[in-house]
Amino acid sequence: MNEEYDVIVLGTGLTECILSGIMSVNGKKVLHMDRNPYYGGESASITPLDDLYKRFKIPGAPPASMGRGRDWNVDLIPKFLMANGQLVKMLLYTEVTRYLDFKVTEGSFVYKGGKIYKVPSTEAEALASSLMGLFEKRRFRKFLVYVANFDEKDPRTFEGIDPKKTAMREVYKKFDLGQDVIDFTGHALALYRTDDYLDQPCCETINRIKLYSESLARYGKSPYLYPLYGLGELPQGFARLSAIYGGTYMLNKPIEEIIVQNGKVIGVKSEGEVARCKQLICDPSYVKDRVEKVGQVIRVICILSHPIKSTNDANSCQIIIPQNQVNRKSDIYVCMISSAHNVAAQGKYIAIVSTTVETKEPEKEIRPALELLEPIEQKFVSISDLLVPKDLGTESQIFISRTYDATTHFETTCDDIKDIYKRMTGSEFDFEEMKRKKNDIYGED
Repeated sequence: MNEEYDVIVLGTGLTECILSGIMSVNGKKVLHMDRNPYYGGESASITPLDDLYKRFKIPGAPPASMGRGRDWNVDLIPKFLMANGQLVKMLLYTEVTRYLDFKVTEGSFVYKGGKIYKVPSTEAEALASSLMGLFEKRRFRKFLVYVANFDEKDPRTFEGIDPKKTAMREVYKKFDLGQDVIDFTGHALALYRTDDYLDQPCCETINRIKLYSESLARYGKSPYLYPLYGLGELPQGFARLSAIYGGTYMLNKPIEEIIVQNGKVIGVKSEGEVARCKQLICDPSYVKDRVEKVGQVIRVICILSHPIKSTNDANSCQIIIPQNQVNRKSDIYVCMISSAHNVAAQGKYIAIVSTTVETKEPEKEIRPALELLEPIEQKFVSISDLLVPKDLGTESQIFISRTYDATTHFETTCDDIKDIYKRMTGSEFDFEEMKRKKNDIYGED
């Protein structure tokens, strides 16, 4: 360990593992350590079930009705992958997909007036949906056709809208869309958590709806993918990539000190030894004095013995409860997966509710979501601080990832990865660069 490295990475969360994979592929000498005996940090999948009970300090062992403890892999942070999103591109380009198997989530649902409705995934479904009336459907269809043809590089597709200036609110007005449809479009398709986007330039929203429809077009049922055996497989896949390119991994390593000289990181001390480095990447838990709290997320893991009502007995789905429907500022999300994904015992379902905390009583805030899941066999409640780095790391060369937010997909995590990459290397992150070097370990395919 007493060696010099280009980059030391602390924590094996997804952000850290992807960055260490990319740095290794780029020829950097990487040392990756974690104080935990398992991969994944905050974004781990916990197995066996006993460990989950211990982690949440639930007395006693899991009841026999829960099946074999080893059949469980429970995510601490619930997220899906957008089929056409940035993380899937990273997986494909680095060929980490060879270590993983994915299933398409069976459906996406949205909450309206106390009931849940399927988010239409085809034109036929949209026309049959009871989410909107007949004339509303025609206007909505016109809007979707506009979005599909929109290309920010081609002004002929703008139809009088300036993507950099026109607010999204104005675009909805132009197509005469009603409040319910606006809620549904902004929250279930563009996947915004609040309504702040309405007064921002429309380009990003239009691109988000495009990402949703292009992701949907790939597999048809829903735009979301989920890995078999849980999300904990993702960091491990990128860790393998890093190891193939010479990265060194050490789990169960207590980090005693990050050594800084003249304001710049020079190494990390663990078990009396010092590994030297030029740059350091870590999650907020390793540098509590260099991060600040910007909010909290509540997540409730619920174990059920039944699919969620009104979802056509789907074995996996997402439910979005738009904030307007429950008088909140931010949406509430439910991610549900089951034994079909090798994450639960036969006949069991895991539903994870999450949202940004807005009051002194976070558990009350998620009640509308929990009511959709009744009866619940066992709940595990966590409230986590949202931490962000206090500075960009350019002087200290310590680059800190952000805590995982309440969104149910990895797009914000990928933005953070691209941002850290740019701060570390000075150049924009380029997906093409991640394609495996021609004559690498596997040779030509």
